[in-house]
Amino acid sequence: MLISALGIHVHQFWLMILGSGVIGGIGLGLGYISPVSTLIKWFPDRRGMATGMAIMGFGGGAMIGSPFAVELMKYWATPTSVGVMQTFVVMGLVYFVFMLGGAFGYRVPPTGWTPAGWTPPAAQAGNAMITQRHVHVKRVWGIPQFWLIWMVLCMNVSAGIGVLGMASPMLQEVFGGTLAGVPKKFAALDKTELAAIAAVAGGFAALLSLFNIGGRFFWASLSDKLGRKLTYVVFFVLGGLLYFSIPESAAAGSKLLFVGAFCIILSMYGGGFATVPAYLADLFGTQMVGAIHGRLLTAWATAGILGPVVVGYMREYQLGQGIPREQVYNQTMYILVGMLAVGLLCNLMVRPLADTWFMSDAELAEEKRLAHEKAVAAEAGMGRANARGDATPAAQVWLAWLAVGIPLAWGLYKTLVSAATFFQ
Repeated sequence: MLISALGIHVHQFWLMILGSGVIGGIGLGLGYISPVSTLIKWFPDRRGMATGMAIMGFGGGAMIGSPFAVELMKYWATPTSVGVMQTFVVMGLVYFVFMLGGAFGYRVPPTGWTPAGWTPPAAQAGNAMITQRHVHVKRVWGIPQFWLIWMVLCMNVSAGIGVLGMASPMLQEVFGGTLAGVPKKFAALDKTELAAIAAVAGGFAALLSLFNIGGRFFWASLSDKLGRKLTYVVFFVLGGLLYFSIPESAAAGSKLLFVGAFCIILSMYGGGFATVPAYLADLFGTQMVGAIHGRLLTAWATAGILGPVVVGYMREYQLGQGIPREQVYNQTMYILVGMLAVGLLCNLMVRPLADTWFMSDAELAEEKRLAHEKAVAAEAGMGRANARGDATPAAQVWLAWLAVGIPLAWGLYKTLVSAATFFQ
């Protein structure tokens, strides 16, 4: 962010690309994976809940950052400047403080650690889909189950991100002026009426973001009860039915069914992100789950191109064929249903790993030794080599929750205010 601010100051756009694009993108990936893999190890009894909490925080960051940036730009704006450079500086410094606070609090438990008084229940200990062993990251490229889960995530995200990008314009083009109480189609609206329905669509987008974030915690926590594989079956089957229903609800003019379908779809889109790290930990073990998760997220990158390209191409093609705006999304929805069907088949094919893929006891002991030496060296560098106790003072816990809760509550308030415009 500071490099981006420098790029604005000296009017060099390549510095913006380097700062926010290259370095920021790498940092985004590191910041996404690191807390997830750490929390999985601290919550062997509730892996889904732990990853849901972390990834809900990742989504919640956007809920805080976007309005925060807007408020800062308003504050720093002058007749000759929009205040973007100063906003980058302030946000960079704020993130520096908060992220270092989180990083200095990191502790990684020993492999096989369990909370006091908890032992794996008999059902889990005998569940072939939840291994007690560990796979080395260098072997995952050759494991069929890794590629099946890669396809599961790619198809789920492709469909979800495609819908996320077109939800707001689709709402406006399908329902047109009825969103603002004007019985006109979208193409017949004037500038004032277009602005009115755009405000309603902005509230719709905020509502979807709430379901996206809430779904990350809800579905991931539910996966602790249902199992990861069954949870993804729900995503694909229920999601497919909802995608299939959207053209019908649009044709019937039912805003309630239309919006309800989108909200549930976006909750499962977020839930897919939050459930997959626990799925990986179940199948591949926790020793190297962070590195394996990082490789799996190439599916996210692929879906980020595939979903919007398919949706955008289909929309433009059908508009070119003279199809009315309110109908151009129908075929797209059926294509997304097909993607979900592919994901469902891949998920059903996932089986427990063969013994040959897991590390031997000697290999695992060596990895533990290397991990322990790295952890001790890192903690020594922070002056906390002897602070490895599991118990944390209550005051420290409350301070940590306040540091997270206050900004999140502010971001939630801003999002609810935006979402309220949809219901007015």
